[in-house]
Amino acid sequence: MLKIEQLLAGRDFARDDPNAAQMVNFAYVIKDAATHRALLVDPAWDVAGLVQHVENEGYTLEGALVTHYHPDHVGGEIFGISIEGLARLAALRPEARIHVHADEADDVASMTGVPSRDLVTHRGGDTLALGAATIAFVHTPGHTPGSECFLVTDPTLAAGAPGSAEAPALVSGDTLFVGSCGRVDLPGSDPDEMYRTLTQRLAKLPAGTVLYPGHDYGATPTSTLATERRANPYLRVPDLESWHRMMGG
Repeated sequence: MLKIEQLLAGRDFARDDPNAAQMVNFAYVIKDAATHRALLVDPAWDVAGLVQHVENEGYTLEGALVTHYHPDHVGGEIFGISIEGLARLAALRPEARIHVHADEADDVASMTGVPSRDLVTHRGGDTLALGAATIAFVHTPGHTPGSECFLVTDPTLAAGAPGSAEAPALVSGDTLFVGSCGRVDLPGSDPDEMYRTLTQRLAKLPAGTVLYPGHDYGATPTSTLATERRANPYLRVPDLESWHRMMGG
């Protein structure tokens, strides 16, 4: 059976770091009970604590999935704060593979210090197996050029969140939050691509898909795409011109 575990920075890990608590990042453990293999999504802030959590539960850490290159997700410097991340993971578990979007590999390397040659690059549509589960890489540019979400499908999925046990799950990074979406006013952001991501790329996914966002910004920690399509104003914009007005462009 596959399970997705949601961990909140400042509460479940990095408990003594006030900056982590302020940023309210979610990290995720995708773990397969049949094979005792696991993947971390966006390990940062307290990498040793995350690795220990995985291994204390009896799982072997296979690698890490990266939603995008911003330092609160992969480590690096932000606002004068030094955040540990992928470089620490590579030092602790050099056998763990780090999976990134090809368009973001150089940025991840520059931000974290992990050489590009040590990163496993992907394009949208690639897949990765974890036990019986399939993890599909969904390229969702907008917040950053190489932002990606991870669509997890497994008939035995027990997500512990809204939706049926068989519902797919979308780990969305900073592309889609509960009730909002990622910023498009940062270097490398593209408002038009974000609009296409929200209204076209993610629109193809099943309504029952459980949403696991990259930050705890919403009224609830998880949601479903059906709920977001009904209630999230950023998914209800009828055209690009209206989107530009909404985003202040």
